Amino acid sequence: MSLPLSHPALSATDPELAALVAAEERLQSDTLRLIPSENYVSQAVLEASGTVLQNKYSEGYSGRRYYEGQQNIDQVETLAVERAKTLFGVEHANVQPYSGSPANLAVYLAFAEPGDTVMGMALPMGGHLTHGWGVSATGKWFRGVQYGVRHDTGLIDFDEVRELALKERPKIIFCGGTALPRTIDFAAFAEIAREAGSVLVADVAHIAGLIAGGAHPSPVPHADVISTTTHKTLRGPRGAMLMSREQHAKAIDKAVFPGLQGGPHNQTTAAIAVALHEAAQPSFRDYAQAVVANAGALAEQLLARGFDLVSGGTDNHLILMDLTPKDVPGKVAAKALDRAGIVVNYNTVPYDPRKPFDPSGIRIGTPSLTSRGLGTQHMAAVADWIDRGVTAARTGDEDALTAIRAEVAELMAAFPAPGLPTD
Repeated sequence: MSLPLSHPALSATDPELAALVAAEERLQSDTLRLIPSENYVSQAVLEASGTVLQNKYSEGYSGRRYYEGQQNIDQVETLAVERAKTLFGVEHANVQPYSGSPANLAVYLAFAEPGDTVMGMALPMGGHLTHGWGVSATGKWFRGVQYGVRHDTGLIDFDEVRELALKERPKIIFCGGTALPRTIDFAAFAEIAREAGSVLVADVAHIAGLIAGGAHPSPVPHADVISTTTHKTLRGPRGAMLMSREQHAKAIDKAVFPGLQGGPHNQTTAAIAVALHEAAQPSFRDYAQAVVANAGALAEQLLARGFDLVSGGTDNHLILMDLTPKDVPGKVAAKALDRAGIVVNYNTVPYDPRKPFDPSGIRIGTPSLTSRGLGTQHMAAVADWIDRGVTAARTGDEDALTAIRAEVAELMAAFPAPGLPTD
């Protein structure tokens, strides 16, 4: 598929960079994107991200700035905040964090002191670096203790979580992660946090769109603080939000600014406002439900082809598979699938004997393909491509990968992606 010139000013000023953008547009257009943390944003979100709001510095918060000329910026940020509060049903929202990791770091600044004990899911079990893992600043500046999943089921063992929390008494407990294919039991975490005297933080970066669309239970009745990125399933720009009960509003706001950041990225705030407006529409609920339905259908098709799925399947948008029975390392499979036009990421699986940079598994998800309009009727073909691609990775059959690549491009041409130029 050839795409028309879509950035004339950029092409005139910097043709080298413009060519790279065009190449990325083509790549995103004709490949099957299965990385669960990626998505397509709408043209409206893209346009908001590139406005003259980029030109304005706005340290502080609406009505309380350290720069003048904020008449319009204040309204933009207030719009985003109010939309977040309404969509998620929260008492307070801060839309200024630059991304998910700084948002989580602001939580530490708000509720803990360096050296305090914090608790989160271990990274190899599906958690996130910023939940106190050792190589992260959060694991170096704080004393991180980690819980995991059961070896036999791949599910969180809440008896273990409770025992660990009561023993360690962490200041903060994180729930949520980056490779969790099952519904998060926020109520169970909240009960443990109350008993341990801990602040419960629900990191819903991956599932925020599912929550907004009613396809996953909300943490709002249970968590003290909710941290999320604004892309992934929420289909917004690369940014983040912190939401909380009113009693924590001052601590959260102070931690974000001036604790960690200077001026917010106003063009991103505007794009967040657009994404939240889109997520409040009935069609977004249909989208969130379709994401989950597609993931479930894809999991069933993969199981039928002999794939080993962590926890046996999925409740959300994400599937984590252990390729050990297929006799292919995750990294080898991911790179082969990429050559076949199927974009995934290699990923550790619970109790993985291999190293993180060369793990046993791959992680896939359905947000992007659902945004393009693919439905459950297409998941057998997707599973078949994955199966053939993994087999080709094991045997070194590049011709098979080339054939899959052509089939993928043909289907993608029938389902144009939001926000991308079309013929």
